[in-house]
Amino acid sequence: MKLHEMKYNDGARHTTKRLGRGQGSGQGKTAGKGHKGQNARSGGGVAIGFEGGQTPIYKILPKRGFTNFTRLEYAIVNLSDLNRFEDGTTVTFDLLKQAGIVKKPLDGLKVLGNGKLEKKVSVVCNKISKSAQAAIEKAGGKVEVI
Repeated sequence: MKLHEMKYNDGARHTTKRLGRGQGSGQGKTAGKGHKGQNARSGGGVAIGFEGGQTPIYKILPKRGFTNFTRLEYAIVNLSDLNRFEDGTTVTFDLLKQAGIVKKPLDGLKVLGNGKLEKKVSVVCNKISKSAQAAIEKAGGKVEVI
């Protein structure tokens, strides 16, 4: 079998309807849209959520809360996650991403004090909890907040 001899399986491909190409095609004149009306027009049809003039459900249901658009969301790392690095390593966001500990940068990196730190590492982050900072410095590492 050669590339030019290959064919699709039966029923795998459908020919598209050629709308508005004459009376003999069966889809001529109104192109299957019927006569006049909203759905026959170009760009016709009702908006998403339109319920025929009845008050839509999204207007009936109560609204609660708000979204704080200035909220910062940090990528979180615990002390126990830092044990996989060698002694003397400077842990940055890029290093954590390569190791698969964090996925997205979000608004920065925050180190929390969950778990035990057994390695002497330096950490470069945007935010750090007091317990995490104390644990890193107790282990002989350094903390740089950028």
